[in-house]
Amino acid sequence: MVDLVLRSRRAVTSDGERPAAVSVSGGRIVAVDDHDAVVEAAEDVDLGDVALLPGLVDTHVHVNEPGRTEWEGFASATRAAAAGGVTAIVDMPLNSLPPTVDTAALAVKQDAARGRIHVDVGFWGGAIPGNAPALPALHAAGVYGFKAFLADSGVPEFPPLSPDQLAEALAAVDAQFVVHAEDPDHLHAAASSPAYADFLASRPPAAEHAAVATAIEAARTAGARVHILHLSAASALPLIEAAKADGLRVTAETCPHYLTLDADQIPAGATEFKCCPPIRDSANADQLWAALAAGLITCVVSDHSPCTPELKRQDTGDFAAAWGGIASVQLGLPVIWTAARARGHTLAQVADWMARRPADLVGLTAKGRIAVGADADLVAFDPEATFTVDPARLHHKNPVTPYAGKVLHGVVRTTWLRGRIVTGDAPGGVFLTREVS
Repeated sequence: MVDLVLRSRRAVTSDGERPAAVSVSGGRIVAVDDHDAVVEAAEDVDLGDVALLPGLVDTHVHVNEPGRTEWEGFASATRAAAAGGVTAIVDMPLNSLPPTVDTAALAVKQDAARGRIHVDVGFWGGAIPGNAPALPALHAAGVYGFKAFLADSGVPEFPPLSPDQLAEALAAVDAQFVVHAEDPDHLHAAASSPAYADFLASRPPAAEHAAVATAIEAARTAGARVHILHLSAASALPLIEAAKADGLRVTAETCPHYLTLDADQIPAGATEFKCCPPIRDSANADQLWAALAAGLITCVVSDHSPCTPELKRQDTGDFAAAWGGIASVQLGLPVIWTAARARGHTLAQVADWMARRPADLVGLTAKGRIAVGADADLVAFDPEATFTVDPARLHHKNPVTPYAGKVLHGVVRTTWLRGRIVTGDAPGGVFLTREVS
């Protein structure tokens, strides 16, 4: 007798998409059988043609609690994640106060999250000037690695690293480093303007290209693991390809907004589209899609970075003054599926990009896959259904989104976390920590 069996004619398993019956006991997947297999179960659910996906893993989420909880919080962010089919997130070390740059700050953040999370939550640490000596202890406390900025982060308590400081941090601890790659020498102050083109000109592709080169050289010198966050500029792809060909441990991600939004179509004053690095044009997006399909870009994550509507300066539409960040943890799956299906990609590819590969990035071997022994983190996803994005139905704290009014394919019907349905009422998530040998 198993606790639960889920049957779907479109189950995305480790063997690809196929009809299957997935059996769950004790929160784990204990069997993946043929669709019509006879299984003695306490509960037997047949999803029909609704797809069964592994729960997504989003390794790039800014929860902002404590300290800026009016921007977001653990309860609201993880409720939104579950509604979008995300069953595990890794929280960024900023924009919370204090930032997660030492073990004391990690404890403060975990205290803020305890008992409030609807999905499983892990944590990144932060590398800032002067804290290299604190990194080994923070790594030993279970963070999945360290985030570093090479340009202004937007908040004063998390300053950027110079190339020499990045090298110092990489030498301090053998860990995964994730890098916001924009070079300050190539950035320009944006003029006060409602025109998106004016903001875009202030953050040219050359800024990403130069910073990616810096990060790769640091990885080469230290023999370190370096992951390029939220790659926007396709011009940097050849650098990453050459680094991988040289055997360097360099990877990259991108985000739904860089793959699906077009700089040339952003209306004047629509500051909900502002993020850093910026959304570029459709030709650039085409190159990102090609790199994703080829495996050069390894994963798609949200960079969920919300703020209050006031900080988005929707009153003036001034891109220069607005906070840069897009809140999309609830919408990433349908946004990507809508675009992917139009380009001929499969559900199995989407699950690979948004579940297995992010899990592998941080070593979550029991997440992001439908396979025996994995956590029973599962999503019933109707790939043929459509819906119109209504900000009022989003669960994150401040429902500001560039996707408002868009018609998307794919509806999350149910999300299971370790075999239990996530309702959004009773928090059932746990803390995830890196396995420390």
